[in-house]
Formats: sequence, structure tokens, C-alpha cells
Amino acid sequence: MIETKRTILRPMKQEDAEAVFNYRSDSKTNQFQGWIPKSAEDVNEFINKNPDEFNVPETWFQLVIIETISDKIIGDIGIHFSDERNLQCEIGCTLNKEYHKQGFASETLQAVIDYLFTRLEKHRIFASLDPKNESSVNLMKRLGFRKEAHFKQSLWLRGNWVDDLVYAKLQSEWK
Repeated sequence: MIETKRTILRPMKQEDAEAVFNYRSDSKTNQFQGWIPKSAEDVNEFINKNPDEFNVPETWFQLVIIETISDKIIGDIGIHFSDERNLQCEIGCTLNKEYHKQGFASETLQAVIDYLFTRLEKHRIFASLDPKNESSVNLMKRLGFRKEAHFKQSLWLRGNWVDDLVYAKLQSEWK
């Protein structure tokens, strides 16, 4: 469990399915996400894929973001432990639209990044973004990530080819 000033992050559990479905199923807000559930059953399957252990090479691990004042799930952070040596990981964040532009994404991602670099001693953390997602691009810049690549029409997403931006940060660049 990771705590920030306003949130608690913990592994996603089956009892979180309804709350996750409520913000993840909003196709307009989540237009840049790779996964938008069509039913509560989709969310149950998604949660069932969450590994039992954190920090397992070549797996995605989902943490829910809980606002401490309301005790409500307001979003989630996915961490992809992307290589077999387990020194790099990809991060992604989905936030309920009611909590946009209030600093929750910055606050929670900063805590996760700090945990990954200081406690788990990751070498590199990166994020894959649609260049049209200006909020996420600005978030990565605020977190001190640098743009490493812009791949043209490299991802097939909901029937269209889309560009992919990669932002990253090395452990030696953190703090």
C-alpha cells in the first residue's frame, strides 16, 4: 500500500469492480485508453488478471486510487513490469472525470514513481501516450519525464491507427 497526502493506493480487488466500471466505461473521458469495459463482467475479467504478487516480470499490476476524505475509489494506476530483468516498468493512470484537474494524477503518480525508484530500485520508468491526449503529455512533463519517441501510426486502437508518444525517466534523474 502506498499513501499520499490525499489518497491511498492498494491492489485492485474483485469488490472494486462496480466503482472501476463506473469511471472506466466512460468512453468520452477515456478516449485515449486502450481498454474501455463494455460490462461489469469485463471489469471482473480485468481484475482476475491482476497478479497475486507485485513486481513480477512481464505482468501488469493494477492499483486503485482511494480518496481518503470520501473513502471512494477515484481511479487506478497500472504498472507494467515490462522486462524479464525487472529493471524497467511502464505506468498508466485512469482517473474518474470528477477528479480531473485537481492534482490527483500528479500526486499519486509521483508517489508510485518514488516507490518504484527508491524501494524497488527500477532503472527506468516510461509511459506510452496518444499525442492528442494533451493532459497526459502535460502530466508527464510536470513529473519531469522527457519525450523519447514519437511513433507514427504504430498502434491499432478501436479500428484506427494512432500515434504513440513515449515519455521516460531514469532512476538517476529522479529527485
